[in-house]
Formats: sequence, C-alpha cells, structure tokens
Amino acid sequence: MRTIDTRTDDWRAALDALRDTLGVDGDVVSEAGRAKTIELFGEPLSPRQVVDRICDDVRAGGLEAVLDYTRRLDGKNLTAETVRVSEAEFAEAEAAADPAFLDAIRRAAENVREFQSAIRHRDVPVRRDLPGGGAVHLVQRYVPMKRVGLCVPGGAAAYPSTLLMTAVPAQVAGVKEIAVSVPPTAFGGYNADLLATCKAIGVTEVFRTGGAQGVAALAYGAPTKNGAGGVKPVDFIGGPGNLFVALAKRRAFGTVGIDSIAGPSEVIVLADETANPQFVAADLIAQAEHSPGSAVLITWHEPLIVAVRAAVETQLAQLSRADLIRPSLEAYGACVLARDETEACELTDELATEHLHIQTADPERLAERITNAGAIFLGHHTPVALGDYYAGPSHVLPTGGTARFANGLCVNDFLKRSSVIRYDAAALQAAADDVIRLAEKEALTAHAASVSIRCR
Repeated sequence: MRTIDTRTDDWRAALDALRDTLGVDGDVVSEAGRAKTIELFGEPLSPRQVVDRICDDVRAGGLEAVLDYTRRLDGKNLTAETVRVSEAEFAEAEAAADPAFLDAIRRAAENVREFQSAIRHRDVPVRRDLPGGGAVHLVQRYVPMKRVGLCVPGGAAAYPSTLLMTAVPAQVAGVKEIAVSVPPTAFGGYNADLLATCKAIGVTEVFRTGGAQGVAALAYGAPTKNGAGGVKPVDFIGGPGNLFVALAKRRAFGTVGIDSIAGPSEVIVLADETANPQFVAADLIAQAEHSPGSAVLITWHEPLIVAVRAAVETQLAQLSRADLIRPSLEAYGACVLARDETEACELTDELATEHLHIQTADPERLAERITNAGAIFLGHHTPVALGDYYAGPSHVLPTGGTARFANGLCVNDFLKRSSVIRYDAAALQAAADDVIRLAEKEALTAHAASVSIRCR
C-alpha cells in the first residue's frame, strides 16, 4: 500500500492518481482480455466497442445470439430450455442446502425487508380548499414497476447476499416480475447456495446469462426464433457486475432505467488514535478481497499507519486468498496522512467513497461533516461486512466518486412516481385567469382555450 502524506509537495498528484484508478472509464483491459477480444472479434476492440457489438447482436438475434456469446465467452453450451434455471433445480438446491445457512439467509432477508419497508415512499395527498368555494385534490402517487432485471455476479465468488440486497427491496416495492441474470458458472447459475437463496426468498426467474449479453437480454428482450420462451424485456436493471456489465448498463440506459454504473468496490477508513490497528487492517483487507477492491486509510495520527501496515502483513500471512488481496492493496490501496481532522474529512468527502467506516472517538460528530459517501459505518464495532450481509440497507452502492451525486439502491428505485391532480368546477374558475394569462404570455393560445372553454 502506498503512503500519501499531505505535508509533501507531490501528495495531490498521488491522490489524483489513486482516484483515477477507480470508476469505469471503459478503456482499460488486461492482456488476456485483449487476446480474448481478438480471438472473438478478429480485432483489438476496446471494452466499450465489445459491449456495443454484443448489445447490437443480442438486440438483432435474440436468445440465439445470447446463447452464442455464452458458448464463446463462457464455454457453456446452453439451450433455450437449459438457460433458465428450472423449478426442479431450485428444489434440489434447497434440499441440499445447509439448514443453518438457510436460517441465516432468512434472518438477513428479514432485516433487509424491515429496513426497506420502513423507508418505502407512501402516497402523499394534498387538499386545498379555496376561500370562495371549490377544492383541489393533489396526490404524489407511487406505484411499483411491473418487471425488473437484477444482475448478480458469479465470476470469482458466489454472492447470495447480492440477491438479497437487490431482490428483497424490489419485492418490498411490490414488483411482480423479477428476472435475475447470473453467469453460467459454479459461482453463478450453477451455485447451489445461490439457487437455494432464490428458493428461500421466492425468486423463480433466473437466467444463466451473465456479462454484457445478460444485460442486453434483460434490456431488449431475447425471444426464441419461434417467439415462445426466452427472456422478456424489463423496465429497470439493477445490481453490480464487472466492467462489461457496467458498460452494458450504460449502453442500455434510456431503453431501461438503471441503478448505477459501478466500478471496483471501495472503502475509506477514517480513523484517529482510538482506532484498533488490527480492526483497521482487517477492514482494509476485507475490501481488497474483492480483487479489485480499493482500501484507503485516512488519518492524522501517523503512528496508526505504521501499526496498520504491520497488522496487514500479519493478517495476510494467515489468509488463504492473500495472493488475490495483496495485488489489490498494492494497486488500489493507500494510507493517507492528513495534517489534521479537518483535512481528513475534506479528503474523505472529495473521494466520495462507496463505504466509509469512521473509527474515531466520536464518529457521529465526524459523520455530520461528510456529505459524500454511499454507506457510513460508525464506531469500532461496525465492520462493513454487516452492511454487506445483514444490517438492512442494500449493499449496492455508488462507486468511483459517484457518491457526490448518486445513491445506493433501495426500495424506492423500484417505484415510479406520478402526480395526480383534480380540480372541481369552482376551483378551475378560480384559477382560470392566472392560467390563461400565463399560457398567452407563452403564445400557447390553445392551452389558454382549453381552460376558457370550460369557464364560459
């Protein structure tokens, strides 16, 4: 992990370089990825160009194109019958699941359901009774979307938690049709724990269609040649994924709504001299485990950096995934030494991180000084893992500095709002002169006439 000391001359360039490694620029690809692109398309396309090609092909070719890309990219020969998880497969997964695991899933789901129910928007009525008679009835109405698509990763690990954090908020909103896209891998569409979780919370429409082709299938629909079966288009796509999933969501936006365009997972630990170096090290390592995952310590207490670095080395030596975590810490990690508490808060706000864990003597006071963060964890005993799995708010959060303007996924993202307006005759008469005057000022005489014809 690099150290950035704000007392040095080059600290700003170093911080900017760290920030530039986060987010989704769509142009960076590994050598292995470049070779795969040339193999598939015959030319070194950028990730954006790859996604454009895949989305266009799926839009034109339907499920046949999805299955073709699944074969070429994932090495899976699926059919129109096997691309969707069957009821028998759900039942088999549930029967084989560890009962203690299912109990934990149900408790976590209940926590999510409780929190999302509490924050769900309700209709807001406004009634205006006019002094001279007449009444105006206004309502801000919220209704659930009819059909949504959810992306659940499954490349390097299985994520039943992501299913909980996306599907349960949609269920609380009242969405009737929830289609899930997972890659056709041992961690995705063939993962027994994930399928058992689907069964436990009542998700029944799961497609083994990961990557950009899975997003395209949800956005544009992927019918079979004879029109029977396939994937029906959705109204909204939520959930995380790799670079190609993020770029496909960006491409589909406008045809469907999306939650966000996510980059690598990230955490900032904002800490003072009261922080336990072992705790801080564990939190940084946990985020880096996503590989890629950004883990940044910001403090004004220099001895903490020394102690945390030592704790990181000790803990990595005991972890089976250290070979993934260490490169992630080296590429995306940093220890930032600020001049004081005020500068530490300013830097934290500037980076606008996905997860912010404040481990200080008075975390509530510092939280009031932070505007930009996807989720904030307070105190020495609130690890980010609680938010990942159990607490209740969704763990699908803005990354790459987008917390400056973006929000985490929640039940209200699955609701559409409409304004409902009703005037009676007396209320229209009272408003008529003002409305007509405004319409005529804009030279929209037909608008004015639509009012005056009712008031003769």
